[in-house]
Amino acid sequence: MADAHAKHHDYHLVDPSPWPIIGAISALAITMGGVYWTRGGTSLISIAGILGIVYVMIAWWRDVINEGEYKGDHTPVVQLHLRYGMILFIASEVMFFVAWFWAYFNVALFPAGVHDLLNSTDVVGMVTRDQLTGGHWPPQPIDGTGVTIPASGAPTPGVFEHTFDPWHIPLLNTLILLSSGVTVTWAHHALLHNNRRGLITGLILTVLLGGTFTFFQAYEYAHAGFSYAGHIYGSTFFMATGFHGAHVIIGTIFLLVCLLRALRGAFTPKAHFGFEAAAWYWHFVDVVWLFLFACIYVWGAGPNPGEHAVG
Repeated sequence: MADAHAKHHDYHLVDPSPWPIIGAISALAITMGGVYWTRGGTSLISIAGILGIVYVMIAWWRDVINEGEYKGDHTPVVQLHLRYGMILFIASEVMFFVAWFWAYFNVALFPAGVHDLLNSTDVVGMVTRDQLTGGHWPPQPIDGTGVTIPASGAPTPGVFEHTFDPWHIPLLNTLILLSSGVTVTWAHHALLHNNRRGLITGLILTVLLGGTFTFFQAYEYAHAGFSYAGHIYGSTFFMATGFHGAHVIIGTIFLLVCLLRALRGAFTPKAHFGFEAAAWYWHFVDVVWLFLFACIYVWGAGPNPGEHAVG
């Protein structure tokens, strides 16, 4: 009778888990709380949802680690499928960034296109993009830019003074991320050769470089010559680079967890998918930044990047 319940295959059938339903409820709380907050209500519902998601991530990934590290459920077949899953996840992230690049190039290549201003029922007015950008990309330096909405007569706040000089902090951040790609690869090769010291040293350097990148990006944002609100350049710039910055923070946390696991003896040359997934994710972040640097910072810098052109 006991043999009837024995596993005769290499697949892992997961145990019943509360985390999917708790995660779904937390996500619903974030969404509904966000809507309520935009309508003038409290943000506590969204905060509770965020805390729930964080708790689910910690608990769920803890269970996955236990399955692979202590229960032996991550057979070679399971590891292969985990790799397929990570590849598909990164592919979905690629399409996520395609949307931001599409938005940027849509207005960068056609700065005089037509843009509709809509209210909740119908079109209340139309302006051309050249009123938003001056018919140029990047836009002409204008202080206090904004579009007057006919229904209210109030201008949308915004400012555009200058773009970033790509050869200062953006170039420095590019070198930082490229260096972090080298250090995480070093850590991976050290692990494959069972060099624990090299693994830990490489991970420490990668985490420090990721944190340094985030610091410089925050400094850059604090000294931006344009705003997010009320300006098409600012909105496309901050959405693209900001979401990449969020991915850098996520990747840094991912690698920090791998570092903590490595310090307590986890990972072997033949069983280290958690670290491998983190390394793949980090290389994805590096590649996306190279496209951002080339397309937005260099190609879209304009004739006077970094200059305060508004008197």
